[in-house]
Amino acid sequence: MAACSLFDASVPVFARYLLQLQGLLAKAAAHCALQGTPEAALLQASIAPDMLPLGVQVEIAVNFVFRACAPLAGQPVPPFGEHRESLAKLQARVEAAQAFLSTLQPEDFAAAAKRTIHDPAGETTVALDGSTFLQQYALPNFFFHLSMVYALLRQHGVPLSKGDFDGWHVYRG
Repeated sequence: MAACSLFDASVPVFARYLLQLQGLLAKAAAHCALQGTPEAALLQASIAPDMLPLGVQVEIAVNFVFRACAPLAGQPVPPFGEHRESLAKLQARVEAAQAFLSTLQPEDFAAAAKRTIHDPAGETTVALDGSTFLQQYALPNFFFHLSMVYALLRQHGVPLSKGDFDGWHVYRG
């Protein structure tokens, strides 16, 4: 079995789950419209008082695409900005991340495993080799925040299944 390149372990994975995130956000918008729920209320929802709200969870998940792939490809991480004020702006941010991923090529990641990546982690900064950075830090953080988005939407009545999260599972009605 051939070793998985850091390109293969990152770009297609992020691209797939950004597509799933777009679906989650679309279902959230439809739910708000159907229920008459203000988007702002949903975007401010959090699981616990000391946890970040939904809009920020989406932003952080999407930002991990840039935080992971740009340095692995030897590029500077682009500025993030804030997009949490509407589901449409969050969708646009997801689209920007997808567009960024489409510019990356496997050869951009040729030296990725040898690079030392520095990234803020709460109140500290991690300094990890590219492989460890992606596999043990960036991907788990991306999926943590994506899971929080899913959980918050479920908690607030958005009708979702595991298939909406991963795109693989299928359940009847």
